Amino acid sequence: MNILHDASLYLLYAAFTLAVFVAIERSIFYMATGREFQVLLDALSTKGTLPSLKKGGVGATVLEAFHGYGAVGATVVLGGVRPGSDDAAEKAFILVQRKLNQKLWLLDTIVTAAPLLGLLGTILGIFSTFSVLATSGISDPQGVSAGIGTALLATAVGIGTALICLVVYNGFQARVEELGDEAKLALIALSAAH
Repeated sequence: MNILHDASLYLLYAAFTLAVFVAIERSIFYMATGREFQVLLDALSTKGTLPSLKKGGVGATVLEAFHGYGAVGATVVLGGVRPGSDDAAEKAFILVQRKLNQKLWLLDTIVTAAPLLGLLGTILGIFSTFSVLATSGISDPQGVSAGIGTALLATAVGIGTALICLVVYNGFQARVEELGDEAKLALIALSAAH
């Protein structure tokens, strides 16, 4: 049973490591996206030339909704909808939301699974401790106490991982809302400009 307890701890460590990588990647992505929107909104507010943004980026997705506006028979990349229309703006917003929410499901899953995995590790560790009790009796209280302490470590790691991921996840959700609002403002400004 100790092997299963250790396996649950290693899974928790792997989940925490994955959460750290997702948090770093999403932080960099949200910072870059915020800068893109700031450049785009500044250009729209000053009625300057629209910036050329990295293809496939979130800001470029907003601009693509209005690509070719005014040209005869022009259609937009977003499913053949006339640029400048509400449908084009809505499709662009859906694509933006999809990019902003990408990979957040991993953090949400870790928040839910980590405490359960920690509890499973604790149960398996306590199981092992009871096995020691059954074979040696209470003659080794130090061994029993150490076994219970090791078993409870899994719960502590699971709850700690979940708490950290929950804070990061909620922070990212707030940032997604802010960036979504900036995307709406850019789409409204682009729609009004055309």
